[in-house]
Amino acid sequence: MLFTLICCTTYAQRIDTVKTSAVDTVKAKKETKKAIYGTARKAATLSAIIPGAGQAYNRQYWKMPVIYAALGGLGYWGYSNYKNYKFYSNNLRAENDGDPNTLNTTRYSSDQLITEKNYYKKRRDIAIIVGALVYVVNIIDANVAAHLKTFDVSDDLSLQIKPYSTLGYNNKLQTGLTLKLNFK
Repeated sequence: MLFTLICCTTYAQRIDTVKTSAVDTVKAKKETKKAIYGTARKAATLSAIIPGAGQAYNRQYWKMPVIYAALGGLGYWGYSNYKNYKFYSNNLRAENDGDPNTLNTTRYSSDQLITEKNYYKKRRDIAIIVGALVYVVNIIDANVAAHLKTFDVSDDLSLQIKPYSTLGYNNKLQTGLTLKLNFK
């Protein structure tokens, strides 16, 4: 009876050790995953709040002026098109409202004013859409760059392609290529 009690205790201790090592392995994997994806999430969030902040977090400082130049240029282009759109829109309204106190300050007719107004409206909308795309690409770039921080680019990685030949089923010669990836 004493022997049975000792075996059960030993068996229970062995299971706890296995559970502990399995739990430690799972914890280590979760911490590694959190370290990798947590930084990517933080970089993307920073870029979403302040464009270029995710790039600064990833220490890619050279990308910040590119982002601000693109957003600033598109903002200026959109604003100047908006001003022209409002100018032609107001002149079109003055041309067609029938009030003698409001005057069309351009030489354009009503049809020409409509054409000019639509032209500048389209260009303003394009500036807004491209600006939004630059903003989204800024966020995606920060996220991808943070993910690639942990990418191994050392010389310990190698890929080997070698021919092989062997006797296979029914003593027929089989030839081909083997692809071998080594992690050292």
